Amino acid sequence: MDAQVDLLTDKEIEDRLAELPGWSVTDGSLTRTYTFERHLPAAAMVIHVAQIQEELNHHSELTLGYNTLTVAVNTHSAGHAVTALDFTLAHRIEEIATGHGAS
Repeated sequence: MDAQVDLLTDKEIEDRLAELPGWSVTDGSLTRTYTFERHLPAAAMVIHVAQIQEELNHHSELTLGYNTLTVAVNTHSAGHAVTALDFTLAHRIEEIATGHGAS
């Protein structure tokens, strides 16, 4: 298996979560909900996240609310487990979040 999709131990997941405030593992997915002042910045971030996902060829579930965006991701090819690839995507999303006014 590719190093990006190798299964992570609970300790590895815990250590990686420490680097991503606001993220957690919920129902088997790496998850975070972002909040925005209005709807349009949340919608714009969806498009930006979609671009990153295409670049990585790794896609999450995105749930757009009025002023929220929830991201939930796991690796289907690894039996829907949380892998390093999910953390790579999460870090990339974090890099763009403040530019969209997300908190």
